[in-house]
Amino acid sequence: MAKITLGGNEINTIGDLPKVGSNAPDFLLVSKDMKERTLASYHGQKVILNIYPSIDTGICAMSTVRFSNEASNLDNTKVVCVSRDLPFALTRYCESENIENLDNLSNFRDEGSFGKHYGVEIIDGDFKGLNARAIVIIDEEGKVKYTELVPEVGQEPNYEAAFSALN
Repeated sequence: MAKITLGGNEINTIGDLPKVGSNAPDFLLVSKDMKERTLASYHGQKVILNIYPSIDTGICAMSTVRFSNEASNLDNTKVVCVSRDLPFALTRYCESENIENLDNLSNFRDEGSFGKHYGVEIIDGDFKGLNARAIVIIDEEGKVKYTELVPEVGQEPNYEAAFSALN
């Protein structure tokens, strides 16, 4: 269990992020076309998991735009944004912002397994049941290369550290 804050109030996650160097946990996420995606869907590519509570919050939206803007400059790398939002909400946001070069996926259907396996499910406070804000970078072989659990939900991740970890 990790401690983070939401608006300065301490809350907890269900576990810890995967260890750097470990195999990334598999996942079952849902895309805008309601198709299921797993980690194997990205085999052979680097993956940036941009994990957050909801696209309907300012910081989550900002991080999606920032990663989308950077994604076109990244070789053999797929940006995958993950939230508990329904795919319809994710699609609506991406269409309104002309975001096309990343995968916005939902873990609404997985009965909490993504949040548990990645240690990001918030277990108390106002955001209970949502994902904490985190970054996990996975290499082409499925190994965790970098992680960041953002200490305050209302804070942006360290983009520069995440992008540096891709090299």
